[in-house]
Amino acid sequence: MTQILPSLLALDFDGVLCNGLREYFQTSWRVYQQVWPDQPLALSLEALERQFGQLRPVITVGWEMPLLLRAIVEGTPTQEILQDWPKVRDRLLATYHLAAADLGERVDSLRDRWIATDWQSWLTLHDFYDGVVAALQRWQAQGQPLAIVTTKEQRFVTYLLAQAGISLPPEAIYGKEQQQPKPVILQALQSTYGAPLWFVEDRLGALLEVAATPALRETELFLATWGYTTAGDRAQAEAHPRIHLLSREKFCEFPHWLSP
Repeated sequence: MTQILPSLLALDFDGVLCNGLREYFQTSWRVYQQVWPDQPLALSLEALERQFGQLRPVITVGWEMPLLLRAIVEGTPTQEILQDWPKVRDRLLATYHLAAADLGERVDSLRDRWIATDWQSWLTLHDFYDGVVAALQRWQAQGQPLAIVTTKEQRFVTYLLAQAGISLPPEAIYGKEQQQPKPVILQALQSTYGAPLWFVEDRLGALLEVAATPALRETELFLATWGYTTAGDRAQAEAHPRIHLLSREKFCEFPHWLSP
């Protein structure tokens, strides 16, 4: 039986290739201390980091992360955060008279200063998932077209990949600067490469948006189960006719993702 290959393999970055949870927490905590200085904690920093890691799947863009810490510190029920994060997030913005753009600038500026003054400590807080770097290198050697489609800034993705020994041209990395939804980016890629695209993502919402886009009906969708997902996400994905659950082990066995 002939193995069908994708015209392009499109990959999310955080939660698919790289685990940046430790960096997310450290950056978020430093920004949190800027916004809410001298605020006592009713729980330990270790407990706060643990809860942050459990709730990370609700985050779509980086400026939300300090707000997630605030929600935890205020004792917002876990289920409320999981089920209605946008409402919780917007309530915190209004309560503390905050702007998403300002929080985003704080997060990005802090990262820039950190990298400029101590890039090695920043780098050590990122872990590429076992096997993925070797897999990327193998696919590149085989000539498989690759693209990164992420809400992370392109420069951070480029930097981290380079440190891992992966070189992708700038036009293959679609970051936050695009300011476009992932379905729009994927449609542009499909226009260039043709169908079918294969898209790997750990955020269920992003996959559902693609599944609801008629122009992308030939795109194969994969939920990275090793990433920032919840049990509810995985159950919903498994029941969806368009979405395939993908383990990290199976991911490294590309292109045999669609075999039983």
